[in-house]
Amino acid sequence: MSQIKKTKRIYLMGICGTGMAALAGLLQEKGYQVCGSDSGCYEPMNSVLKRLGIKVFKGYKAQNVIETCPDLVIIGNVITKDNPEACYVLGNDIPYMSFPEAMGHFFLSEKRPLVVTGTHGKTTTSTLLLSALEACNLEPGFMIGGVPLQKKRGFGTGTGEWFVIEGDEYDSSFFQKVSKFLFYKPFGAIITSIEFDHADIFNSLQQIKESFSKFASLLPRKGILVVCRDWNTVMEAACHAKCKVITYGLHEKADWRLRNVEIGEKNTTFWATDPNGQNHKVEMKLPGKHNALNALSVMALCHSLGLNLNPVIKGISGCPGIRRRQEIKGIIGNITVIDDFAHHPRAVQETLEALKGRYKGSRLIAIFEPRTNTSRRAVFQSYYVSSFDHADKIFVRQVPDPEKAPENDRFSSQKLVDDLRERGKKAFLCDNATDIINQIIKDMRSGDVYVVLSNGPFEQIHERLLDKIREQLS
Repeated sequence: MSQIKKTKRIYLMGICGTGMAALAGLLQEKGYQVCGSDSGCYEPMNSVLKRLGIKVFKGYKAQNVIETCPDLVIIGNVITKDNPEACYVLGNDIPYMSFPEAMGHFFLSEKRPLVVTGTHGKTTTSTLLLSALEACNLEPGFMIGGVPLQKKRGFGTGTGEWFVIEGDEYDSSFFQKVSKFLFYKPFGAIITSIEFDHADIFNSLQQIKESFSKFASLLPRKGILVVCRDWNTVMEAACHAKCKVITYGLHEKADWRLRNVEIGEKNTTFWATDPNGQNHKVEMKLPGKHNALNALSVMALCHSLGLNLNPVIKGISGCPGIRRRQEIKGIIGNITVIDDFAHHPRAVQETLEALKGRYKGSRLIAIFEPRTNTSRRAVFQSYYVSSFDHADKIFVRQVPDPEKAPENDRFSSQKLVDDLRERGKKAFLCDNATDIINQIIKDMRSGDVYVVLSNGPFEQIHERLLDKIREQLS
């Protein structure tokens, strides 16, 4: 650690990842000289890094590290042990850390971290929590795995005592095979949900529960853990906490209960019943019951921290959302194109249900790319079929880079389309984004809502589709 204290120049391997780019920005904001490398960079982090003026080497070469002569290297979890830069760093005794280890060392040790975790809703809930704390004039630091629409970046050092951080259960690095959130020193935390995901690193739901249980045990006795009562898996993990546990959800025994959710064209309205039996009406911009639950968890945590609920609710109500989460990319001639990060079957289902509620009377057309390490695998093959029930039409792209999944464990886009058709859905298999756009244009109607479901750039399909719609309507 004595070497770390003398650090001035920091090099980030895998710098274009959502979390790594945010970390680069935080380090620069703190006065460090920052640069890094990646195999490619896409939005929204490409714009963030360009705006910050942070140099990014395209591709991994030992010469990049030699040229920059860093005092410390931060190695992202996309980096493998045979990466040429990693080999050089480890072979030449250059100090290095994982991403979550660096967050804990440089930022969280100085603050009171509020960690938002769970299989689903982490990014949105973190953004709602940030908005609520800012409405209370608390100026928290934050690191979120996305870009809040009210800001141009998903990070900030803040001036207050609190630090909002999205806690990911994914592996930290090739040399630290433990969940990232185990480095985050939580004072307060939210666990939204726990179910099987990340099939490339977890062998079972039990393994995931064990990781969340370890996280829950990290909270200090004076800390606060807020958990969703609707999930048995979450309640099992919460049993390992030494601190006070507050529950929320639809469950009749939850401390904070969600009631009377109404999804309108512009707002979602709901009532929250607190532990004292008082009812609070909330109107928020984000659609869907799942987002109402996310907001409820924020209310429960903030109230437990002793904050006034009036500005908390005001902050939640004013939160416009986050990029790549039900984000409207454009509206042309009464046709709407939406971008969403959803890829897990439950996330797909809840996103489409929320959008169907908001756009009543419109055709909802889903465009799905199975691109994540888990969705490329067969583990959720059968679960996806019912996830698209709220879509009027579904376009499924062929799996990109299928060789990234084991040959005997690969997702089949063709089978999903066949199963959807058996379910009575209008489903179509497409080779790529161009194929999808060409098919869409043939049957485009006024009022249509197109939602793109992918965790990647998807061949810039959003902009290309909008351009094609504009061309057809001109």
